[in-house]
Amino acid sequence: MRYPHRHLLAIEGLHPPEIAGLLDLAESYVLLNRSGKTQRDLLRGRTLINLFYEDSTRTRTSFELAGKRLGADVINMSVSTSSVNKGETLLDTAATLNAMRCDLLVVRHDQSGAPNLLAQKVSSAVINAGDGTHEHPTQALLDALTLRRRRGTLEGLLVAICGDVLHSRVARSNIHLLGTMGCRVRVVGPPTLIPAAAAALGVEVFHDMQAGLQGVDVVMMLRLQRERMARSLVPSAREYFRFFGLDAAKLASAKPDVLVMHPGPMNRGVEIDSAVADDPLHSVIGEQVEMGVAVRMAVLDVLSRGGLRNG
Repeated sequence: MRYPHRHLLAIEGLHPPEIAGLLDLAESYVLLNRSGKTQRDLLRGRTLINLFYEDSTRTRTSFELAGKRLGADVINMSVSTSSVNKGETLLDTAATLNAMRCDLLVVRHDQSGAPNLLAQKVSSAVINAGDGTHEHPTQALLDALTLRRRRGTLEGLLVAICGDVLHSRVARSNIHLLGTMGCRVRVVGPPTLIPAAAAALGVEVFHDMQAGLQGVDVVMMLRLQRERMARSLVPSAREYFRFFGLDAAKLASAKPDVLVMHPGPMNRGVEIDSAVADDPLHSVIGEQVEMGVAVRMAVLDVLSRGGLRNG
């Protein structure tokens, strides 16, 4: 495949062939992982650094697994015990990483734009693993791969993204990807948690769950991100679940074969009922985790080739 970019910082700006190419390559890694085989020669001698300024389980671990399955030397930098915790600036950290001559840098940061800034200052390929409320591109790619494997295509799917859209980088990346690939997208949530400019992104806006889920193919639930809220934007967790939590009664408005997704971690009983989250007929939440490793292997593969071309 041809991926003409040095980094992966956002989904916005990618073209359909680039997205489809990444998904096709990731598909091959799904099969490889399930066979129990690896490609340890692909990134042999290359160094991958995971630099996470925010806590993560799924994303950091899957990047670590992806790197090791491709043969990279993987280093997980703990920000809590690094010089960052002693007051080192992002630019000083960039200079340090540059001196180490790593090849691939995976960054999660609580400030939007931090990976983009690092990409301007380091020689390595930079992958955005989530920055503030901006984007989380590999999450959108793994969601798209999950849907494409289940439905055969993304074209024409009606997807409802529900909950705390305002603070969700996952929502933004998915809105860009799904719209680019021919899906219709709805966002559903209380007015306080829907961006004022949401309609300008080409999505339909609903403030009632049953109306928003009417006839949809996919329901993508989002975590209520209280840590990013400057003030209380929702009532109690019980009230939030009553009106915007996904349960069987609300899900009945969707198509009979609807797929239920969640990027994790889940707050059961807040944004999703356990019976729905664990329903083998509709939930693909576990499959999303599996697809994450394959997608990140594909991204590391493609960006490392770019490094070989440009290095």
